[in-house]
Amino acid sequence: MNIKHNEIEIEQENPFANCKLNRQKYSGVLTNIIKSYPYGFVLGLNNKWGTGKTTFVKMWEQDLKNSGFQTLYFNAWENDFENNPLIALMGELKTLTTEDTEPEFKNTLKKASTLTKHIVPILIKAIADRYIETEGIKEAIVGVTKGLSETFENEVHEYDKKKKSISDFRHGLSKFITNTNEGKPLIFIIDELDRCRPNYAVSLLEQIKHFFSVPNIVFILSIDKEQLGNAIKGVYGSDDLDAEEYLRKFIDLEYSIPEPGADIFYKYLYDYFQFDEFLQSPERLNSYELTSDKSIFLETCKLLFTNAQVPLRQQEKIFAHSRLALRSFTSNMYVTPNIFLLLTFVKIRNNDFYEQMKSKNLSISEVQESFLALIKININDDTERQLMWLELSLVNAYNNYIQDGYNRKPLYERDGETGKNKPLISSIINKEADNETMNIIEGIKHSRREGDLDLSHFTNKIDLLEDLKT
Repeated sequence: MNIKHNEIEIEQENPFANCKLNRQKYSGVLTNIIKSYPYGFVLGLNNKWGTGKTTFVKMWEQDLKNSGFQTLYFNAWENDFENNPLIALMGELKTLTTEDTEPEFKNTLKKASTLTKHIVPILIKAIADRYIETEGIKEAIVGVTKGLSETFENEVHEYDKKKKSISDFRHGLSKFITNTNEGKPLIFIIDELDRCRPNYAVSLLEQIKHFFSVPNIVFILSIDKEQLGNAIKGVYGSDDLDAEEYLRKFIDLEYSIPEPGADIFYKYLYDYFQFDEFLQSPERLNSYELTSDKSIFLETCKLLFTNAQVPLRQQEKIFAHSRLALRSFTSNMYVTPNIFLLLTFVKIRNNDFYEQMKSKNLSISEVQESFLALIKININDDTERQLMWLELSLVNAYNNYIQDGYNRKPLYERDGETGKNKPLISSIINKEADNETMNIIEGIKHSRREGDLDLSHFTNKIDLLEDLKT
């Protein structure tokens, strides 16, 4: 049994063979864009954190290689220990050298060294200006001492050297790329840019723009633009900075991979983490009351992950933790999959809410409000009753937990006039549906699988406080 989701294997001949999100068609679209603009540009691949960008770009990279493109993959987050991105970028380019192109690369590298000499002190001082208040310390860091004899003429000469350094570097780089790519643009993929140190991310963007804007390089920036925008605002010390406009200076074309269908990923994770080994085991299938556990589990997945739009990476964590916690149940024990999965979902998505319930710090209405806020309900005729049942099951387990045995405060009472039961709470999903609320509460209370179970029955196992049995 897997305890975590391993990195997906990318087959060389068929890179998307193991893609579970049906994304191969987007690889074809993007490759055709590159073929349409081979001279070079910067593409921003913009999707939220945890949506599978890294897996996609690695599959796409192999697909590009299979189409005859030279590619480089650079994980900016793993390399932001290096203060100067130019060093790291040139290090990646070095991997393309052959015996024939080695002299040209060495020539380009020498020009990069000259460029670094003239440009990097200025970049370092600009960063120091933001974090260090003592001018003397800043000057010492960058090795800049402005003597009284410094003249305007020297400044003009330095300006000319800087411009020439950039021009020489670009010319040498362009020549090296032309001799390397056999008529096709070099594809340079920059991944995890939004997870870097903010000043490193900004410096990397600036150097791509000013130093690497040469023919026949296509840069692919795999980013969460919102997070990268926040980093840019931090570096420039202004929440009022228009990060969107700032990024337009660097990104020529933006593309977002469409979200996968709602049912695709959680069904894949269910199989990957082998839930059937427990939920569909022969021992459990011998008990009529437990035979519906799989369908209830998957229906609850659909409710939670469709409504809350949970990032794929968090879905993985929820499934991995659920599968591990499931080992605390014996083969004939009630799992009550809807509550078990919901509480695992809450623990991963909003641990404060989870801990407050365990500490008995919330009223019933506060539990309902937090439930509503967390799963961002999309209520319609198909989901209303299911969501009400999920909400009221949580309320029942919590109410059983905060009350003492036979002194529990009931969720309903008998109406003296009509002789029928009436609810003492309203559903936050539909506050006007008292009859439906009462029907659901009665259904829960009459169910052996959850009527008398309290929150601790689930949280002790989710928190791994009991021995693993299966």
